[in-house]
This record gives sequence, structure tokens and C-alpha cells, in this order.
Amino acid sequence: MTQATNEKMNPSALFRIGYGLYVVTSNDGKKDNGLIVNTVVQLTDSPNRVAVTINKRNYSHEIIQKTKKMNVNCLSVETPFEVFKAFGFVSGRDVDKFADCTPPRSDNGLIYLPRYINAYLSLEVEQYIDFDTHGMFVCTVSEAKVISDLETMTYTYYQKNVKPKPQPPKKKGYVCKICGYVYEGETLPEDFVCPLCKHGAADFEEIQ
Repeated sequence: MTQATNEKMNPSALFRIGYGLYVVTSNDGKKDNGLIVNTVVQLTDSPNRVAVTINKRNYSHEIIQKTKKMNVNCLSVETPFEVFKAFGFVSGRDVDKFADCTPPRSDNGLIYLPRYINAYLSLEVEQYIDFDTHGMFVCTVSEAKVISDLETMTYTYYQKNVKPKPQPPKKKGYVCKICGYVYEGETLPEDFVCPLCKHGAADFEEIQ
């Protein structure tokens, strides 16, 4: 690929598209399920149509293809990282994501989140479009409810304020109990002498 082509096709430009973050809930007939998505778009307002795009590898894609219904929970800016871990880091094929709670249900029988959302939409699938790795569900809105006036969580807000920042690896070392000098290393040599106060290794303790 030439430099000119690289300049015309910078993948980082796609990161500038604004996204909201949502939990899509569904039910496979035996248990409830949910996953995090950032691809929810209103298509029309008469009637109200919404498109939701989901990776085919996700269990929710399989469920919604069969049941033709879902709820879209609009996450608010108060949503903690634990919600993203619960719905984004494990598969509904392996775990029951609602095993320890009994959330409320909308008229379509599906769960909506009792906290951390500002609205939810109940959707009925009317069309499916195959996009190779993903599937787009074009839906009509059967129910829509506002829960709070808090702002919607965006992908940018999540990256800046919710997602934990990587922590630098903690260095192992030893500190001199006399003057506070720090020796960095896995082990402190037995004959080490503090360069500041000239005390020996016996006066050092490991940093916890």
C-alpha cells in the first residue's frame, strides 16, 4: 500500500463517528440474555424504525434471529464499569447474566434494566440484512419509555471516564529505613550499602 493510499484511508477517522452505548436484552425461551452494542440507529419516524447491528458470533444474534424481538436499553453516564463487564466480557451461551436479579419487564415480556439507563425501546424485527460478519435487524418500535433525564453514555465518554486506565507495572524494590533511599530490583544484594546514609542491607525493607 502506498503512502498516498494510507493518507486517504486512515482507520482512525472511523473512531470520530459518534456512538452511544446500549444493552440489548433478549430471551432464548429458557433464560434472559443481554449484550453491549454501540450500533443502534433510528431510521424513520413514521413509523418509528430502529436498526440494531450485532456480530454474528454473539449469542444474542442467534436468539433475536429466532424470536424476532429485543429491548434496547440506553445506558446513561452514571453506568459503572461493572455493567460493561457483565454484558460485554462473557457470553450468554456460558452464563446466565441475570441469575442473581429479577429486573422488571416490558410489555413484550423482555427485561429492561432497573438502573443505569435513561430510556428503553421494545423492538420487533421486520427485516434482517446480512453483512458478512454482522447482521442488521431493522425493527419497528412497539414500546418506548423514558426513565431519567441523565445524558446518554457515549463511546467517547466510556473511553475517557469509565474504562479503567492501564496501570504501570509495580516495580519491586527495597527502601532504606534510615534515609528513605529506594533500591529497585528483585533482590537486594547482601553487601549493598546505601549510597546516601551508608547503612547496609540490614537497614532496608522490601516495598509492599
